[in-house]
Amino acid sequence: MKVMVVGGGGREHALVKALAKNPDVTTLYALPGNGGIARDATCVDIAATDIAGMVAFAVDNEVDFAVVAPDDPLVLGAVDALEARGIACFGPNKRAAILEGSKVFSKDLMRRYGIPTAAYESFTELDAALAYLDTAPLPTVVKADGLALGKGVIIAQTRDEARVGVRAMMEDRVFGDSGSRVVIEEFLRGPEVSVLAFTDGDAMIPMVSSMDHKRALDGDNGPNTGGMGTVAPNPYYTPQLAARAMEEIFIPTMEAMNAEDRTFKGCLYFGLILTEDGPKVIEYNCRFGDPEAQVVLPLLSSDLLTTMQATARGELANVDVEFHDGAACCVVMASAGYPGAYESGFPIAVPEDLEAEVYVAGAKLVDGELTTGGGRVLGVTATGATLTEAVAKAYEQTARVTFDNAYFRRDIGAKALSAEGRS
Repeated sequence: MKVMVVGGGGREHALVKALAKNPDVTTLYALPGNGGIARDATCVDIAATDIAGMVAFAVDNEVDFAVVAPDDPLVLGAVDALEARGIACFGPNKRAAILEGSKVFSKDLMRRYGIPTAAYESFTELDAALAYLDTAPLPTVVKADGLALGKGVIIAQTRDEARVGVRAMMEDRVFGDSGSRVVIEEFLRGPEVSVLAFTDGDAMIPMVSSMDHKRALDGDNGPNTGGMGTVAPNPYYTPQLAARAMEEIFIPTMEAMNAEDRTFKGCLYFGLILTEDGPKVIEYNCRFGDPEAQVVLPLLSSDLLTTMQATARGELANVDVEFHDGAACCVVMASAGYPGAYESGFPIAVPEDLEAEVYVAGAKLVDGELTTGGGRVLGVTATGATLTEAVAKAYEQTARVTFDNAYFRRDIGAKALSAEGRS
């Protein structure tokens, strides 16, 4: 069986490794992949946003199943285009991917269907947005409507800071058309949790919860990044809260999308905040999180491809999705300076016995040698019977992976361990 994974980051490397466990998979393609993925799949130099190119490749190479992983091609309609040529796909179609593609759409959907989220207003005119900020409670959150590589959110402590953010989005267009509309919403307090879920519009199966670490520096300081590490499960997310989220958020979201004729099939990411009033939605994503996938997938004990195929066919209720007991921790190794300016091109040394636990995000093969080629270079993941064991093991393994200019946080999992009553 020929399987194609669209994308080229750490998430896609985790997907490739998980899909390769199915004995029916004879060939794995990654479009475009990266230098690390090239060790586990055949990389093809077709950009994830080149819809016509990926469709032509899939047809010409008789691909049996495609997994469209990143947000951009999903929002652009990659699944629609592939399915139109008879290629079975995992991922939402364009109408469903709007759940991530437009924050105004997702917030309005939650308002219409009573799904718990922060109070908000949306704006298409700069003057109206600025006038609203004169009385908005502080801190306040400003979000660009469209996709912005995870950077289109500003938590403003002052009105001046909020005004600067709104002007940058709507007037300076720092995020292009993604900032032509903005959402201004209340700031919610509480622990954050990420929950990925398989859904085919009829069944909803949540995966193991996780905790991301977005800030660049220890102690949750510094600028926001794409994620500096994750742990799973998230100890703040109790069985009681999980049951409440399923009843008040997960099922209602699935049913709301069905009611809007936008049935969602694929991986639906729920970014939640656990407030005093219960769980509320911070954001939806229409795909596996990165680096959440790097801790959730290693804990999956059932077969990923089987589950994805059942999801695509609308038969998710007929498969068992199971996870190992225990915990996982992923430490992201980045280029010093990320998310700002950084240097690349340094050789990466990964001991052979660790390759299965290393997910490469930003690296290239140069004359057969793996070299750094991005801000987030790779993630080192370890599993253990307990979170304490997983965290300790992840850092032991991280110390064995080397490249010049390497940087990583030293406190991934510390907050989770504290929540468990450990130090």
